[in-house]
Amino acid sequence: MNNLVMLFQPLLPQWTPSPGTADAVATANSSSISKFLLLALADTRQLQLLHFWLLLGIYLAALLGNGLISTAVACDHRLHTPMYFFLLNLALLDLGCISTTLPKAMANALWHTRDISHAGCIAQTFLFVFLYSGEYSILTVMSYDRYVAICKPLHYGTLLGSRACATMAAAAWATGALFALLHTANTFSLPLCQGNAVDEFFCEIPQILKLSCSGSYLREFGLLVFSAFIFFACFVFIVVSYVQIFRAVLRMPSEQGRHKAFSTCLPHLAVLSLFVCSSTLAYLKPPSISSPSLDLVVAVLYTVVPPVMNPVIYSMRNQEIKQALRTMFGDILLWHQ
Repeated sequence: MNNLVMLFQPLLPQWTPSPGTADAVATANSSSISKFLLLALADTRQLQLLHFWLLLGIYLAALLGNGLISTAVACDHRLHTPMYFFLLNLALLDLGCISTTLPKAMANALWHTRDISHAGCIAQTFLFVFLYSGEYSILTVMSYDRYVAICKPLHYGTLLGSRACATMAAAAWATGALFALLHTANTFSLPLCQGNAVDEFFCEIPQILKLSCSGSYLREFGLLVFSAFIFFACFVFIVVSYVQIFRAVLRMPSEQGRHKAFSTCLPHLAVLSLFVCSSTLAYLKPPSISSPSLDLVVAVLYTVVPPVMNPVIYSMRNQEIKQALRTMFGDILLWHQ
């Protein structure tokens, strides 16, 4: 909590005119903002072009990896199970998340500009919060799936039937949409008087809040505290689930059974750890070590790395996905012959 307060300490107003004058000036400045200026990835033209090609390669790798997993799960009937259904949702959220931030950053680097329209910034903020929150919700649901599969295998078909899976996935997406709607509407309803330069390569709520000059930003701070509480509650649920999973696995008499159980949990644990660690580093790092270059590196870490690495982590040792991809590509080659 102290870290959150320290993070938003710079947002406090630096001047104290009368309330009427402050609101009038802020409203006028806010309404006059037609675009925002995003943080440039590099200062020189050569480095901008280098960043463009680097980001393009990363983006295509994410599209390929998540696209292959989505196609394999959708097309192979052997993967029509709850675990792979949630993995399909995770891949779709990863595709959306990286497509929200990288294309605009690539376009700005290519065309040597920093602009994003006011409407574009609102849309980017909404989509990022929506997809990022939805991804964490899906990861929480996936931990429940692993808990039921290992600790209550006889009830797996009942607790995680097709209707239950569809309901949990819909709830995860709806949770992301609700969070995005609340945060985006509240953030962009604030009067802005600190300019239009966003210290990030995409529109992010903490950076938009820094442009606010009104005490009403405390509403958004309250929403952020509430979101942090939900985040922590989900984290506790995941930890408790895995404590039960590990206890059940260690009681298994067969070494082969223990190995199989661990092999189905390790990819989820790796993806979850990557997500939580990068998010914690981004939002709870001490303000004393904050700098524009470090903030940029951290932002790239938590927005780009998970969507790229998640398909690799899940397919690296998963023989079912590998077999599904072999079958799919084999059918394509036969169709073309």
